[in-house]
Amino acid sequence: MALSKADLRGVLSGISGILVTPYDENGDIAPAKLKPIIDRALAAGVHFPVVNGNTGEFYALTTAEAITMAKSVAEMLDGRTPMLAGIGRGVQDACALAKASAEAGAEALMIHQPPDPFVAPRGVVEYIKRIADASGGLPMMLYLRNDAIGTKAIADLCAIEGVAGVKWATPNPMKLSEAINACDPDIVWVGGLAETWAPAFYAVGARGFTSGLINVWPERSMAIHAALEAGDYAKARDLIRDMSAFEEVRAEEMNGTNVTGVKAALKLLGDDCGATRPPSAWPLTDKQHDKLVGFMRQNNLVK
Repeated sequence: MALSKADLRGVLSGISGILVTPYDENGDIAPAKLKPIIDRALAAGVHFPVVNGNTGEFYALTTAEAITMAKSVAEMLDGRTPMLAGIGRGVQDACALAKASAEAGAEALMIHQPPDPFVAPRGVVEYIKRIADASGGLPMMLYLRNDAIGTKAIADLCAIEGVAGVKWATPNPMKLSEAINACDPDIVWVGGLAETWAPAFYAVGARGFTSGLINVWPERSMAIHAALEAGDYAKARDLIRDMSAFEEVRAEEMNGTNVTGVKAALKLLGDDCGATRPPSAWPLTDKQHDKLVGFMRQNNLVK
């Protein structure tokens, strides 16, 4: 059953945990490998697993693979927590994926910002409306990676019926503040640049954040969230400082090691989810790997 917009707002204020997409030795998707990762995240209290997000290599998957991932993750969650399903690509594929995700049991959708080089802001409005119709009206979180469309266009997107939140993934807190002030106060603005940027976004009105760290160390993500919710920015900064090496590895090569770092860490934990697909980098360089191992050992994640 779909969440109401009010219920979704409450969930979005927590952690949206972006799950990896596991592959087998042949490079084919292997959803069952996610089970221990999902179980670990839910045991730590992660509020909202997300399938087919960017940490899930969404744009490296076929639409059929993305549909399989949505169905498989919903089965593994088995109603224990709501599932957010990423939706994107051409409008026909996006609508097909939205319909299939809704049928699989997704309670809400995360709409990737279209990467097409010829995107009209009013065209994106129509794009989102068609996806909403295809899903049967599931509530939506917009994923904003490019704020150059301007505050007026962002406000138009947020005014679409069914939009309950925005995942803000640009390093511009002041533009975020401007957008918050221009939109319906019921919209939840979620920090979309993981734990590192969460304090800055919280300071201007965001609540909750997305996380790839939850695949590896969900307890730390939850501790950072608790500190921010309590207004203890000093504690949040200290907790973030101890995991910053992980995000630094992920940010290298124009963010091309973003998923690589997560999957390399999972392999060190014994949860091998395979390589990443090109154009993501694989494997880590020796220097990157050594830095990741140092992070894991320093925080007692591996010996």
